[in-house]
Amino acid sequence: MFNRRQVLGTAFAVGTVALTGSARAAGWRDKYPELVMGIVPAENASGVADRYAPFVEYLSKALGTKVTLRIANDYAAVIEGQRNGSIHIAGYGPASYARAVVTGVKVEPFCTTVNSDGTVGYYSVFYVRADSPYQAIDDLKGKNLGLVDPNSTSGNNVPRFILNKHHIMPESYFAHVTYTGSHENAVIALQQKTVDIAANWWNSEDDSNLTRMVKKGLAKKEDFRIISKSDLIPNSPYAYLTDLPDDAKAAIWKAFEEAPTKDKAAYDKLSDGKDREFKQVDAKYYGTVVELIKFIDSLRKQKS
Repeated sequence: MFNRRQVLGTAFAVGTVALTGSARAAGWRDKYPELVMGIVPAENASGVADRYAPFVEYLSKALGTKVTLRIANDYAAVIEGQRNGSIHIAGYGPASYARAVVTGVKVEPFCTTVNSDGTVGYYSVFYVRADSPYQAIDDLKGKNLGLVDPNSTSGNNVPRFILNKHHIMPESYFAHVTYTGSHENAVIALQQKTVDIAANWWNSEDDSNLTRMVKKGLAKKEDFRIISKSDLIPNSPYAYLTDLPDDAKAAIWKAFEEAPTKDKAAYDKLSDGKDREFKQVDAKYYGTVVELIKFIDSLRKQKS
């Protein structure tokens, strides 16, 4: 039998372990009373804010610390925000993540999305107006090309890779090459005839930037036609800073992993209900995209 001193001693020891565990669990939150989540501008700012606001609110509750959404003006702003440590979690495109890695930003991808059909990727497409005569890229010499952002995967880097396979240097083949700033703006530029061909992202016939614009009343699907589609690109990663505490990283991944069941409405809002779940990934998953960015850099050096 235990005497009173042993019982008290055991209770004190258990209490100490519980207190230590509690302090350890709360430790990262003491250091990070606020986490900033930065998102690349795949669509215009108001659209990004509307899409992510419920999810950020869910993350704040799930993590037990305030999560603040930061919508970047361009892709590079997210990269620089993680470089200087002001953005703790980033929603990248694959190429902008790869650009961060190539330029020495200390980040780790931790998850991506799984499409409704179970695939984990998307495509880069070239659109033309449906009423135009163009049937192939070779028909557009001397016309105007609309790209999205220098760090966009489907809106610049993969298109440049595709054009290179056609032995096309965009700046000399097209009359003008314009960066529109967002995928929506690229479609609008094509709609307004500012450009004759525009790059964009596409998952399926009912899931693309264009279908999202149709849903918002910004475009008509029948006004556009695809003349080129890439091979499958790995879906966009979410990445956190490498120097975040391990328990913070674990908590962030858990919150993302549980989102489809803990707050389905907020999760579905991210993709208009087109994604199934989050899938855990690591840096190796995006190795081919890092190599793509290095290849695009080599093309720029050849041009200069």
